[in-house]
Amino acid sequence: LSFFPSSYGRATNKPAQTHRPSGTGGSFTQLLSSRKCRNYYEILGVSQDASDEELKKAYRKLALKFHPDKNCAPGATDAFKAIGNAFAVLSNPDKRLRYDEYGDEQVTFTAPPARPYHYYRDFEADITPEELFNVFFGGHFPTGNIHMFSNVTDDTHYYRRRHRHERTQTQKEEEEEKPQTTYSAFIQLLPVLVIVIISVITQLLATNPPYSLFYKSTLGYTISRETQNLQVPYFVDKNFDKAYRGASLHDLEKTIEKDYIDYIQTSCWKEKQQKSELTNLAGLYRDERLKQKAESLKLENCEKLSKLIGLRRGG
Repeated sequence: LSFFPSSYGRATNKPAQTHRPSGTGGSFTQLLSSRKCRNYYEILGVSQDASDEELKKAYRKLALKFHPDKNCAPGATDAFKAIGNAFAVLSNPDKRLRYDEYGDEQVTFTAPPARPYHYYRDFEADITPEELFNVFFGGHFPTGNIHMFSNVTDDTHYYRRRHRHERTQTQKEEEEEKPQTTYSAFIQLLPVLVIVIISVITQLLATNPPYSLFYKSTLGYTISRETQNLQVPYFVDKNFDKAYRGASLHDLEKTIEKDYIDYIQTSCWKEKQQKSELTNLAGLYRDERLKQKAESLKLENCEKLSKLIGLRRGG
């Protein structure tokens, strides 16, 4: 059976004639090692001016035809390697340009274990034939999930050993980087941890105020009192009278009145805002119900604020 034609054109002088490999078996190893099959264009069965699409089409057809997992004929693996190497070189614009110029200059390359193959200087493929096949077809046959060769040769075992070594090396590098990654993460989280610690310490050191504007039985603020000046209601615990008397009580009640006025002012603003929003919605949707609700809304805190302002002016 004939895999490649018996004649080829020099890459630098004239385009190689377009030929298609024929047959599915035969002594491919002998044919591939002969000078008649040196030309990459002849291997793929395309002309020297073939486009990228033509190269892809030719490689797709031949790779599927001569893949060792589908073609068990003697020498199919060697043929598949030659097809992959040819496509890898010709599909690279730089390598193809140099190959077209120096296509006839041949060197012998020996890959472990010792098995001589004829390659072109600077024209070795950057990836193995099975890697190229997996990349081209997305990691599997168009109709199956076969990834590796079944009728492997010694070279295939070499590729697999190399891949295992690369994976082991990558795993070692990842393990070496883990401590550094953990340290980097700790450094990034350190500011947050500092803020949390400071917040906890502050809360532990902070003491509750001696009063509350509202009844809070959980904190012990259950005894009701009023300031002497503005009659502002507030709540204290049972020990309040022992701690605050005379001038200290007077100063504390000033603070209480200020806090109360601030609270009333905020509450008054909220009431006005709510009334204004209801009025605007009533006008926008012409809703009489919303209008009545807005008009009936009382501004209780605003009234309290007016009384307090009057008391302060009178005092």
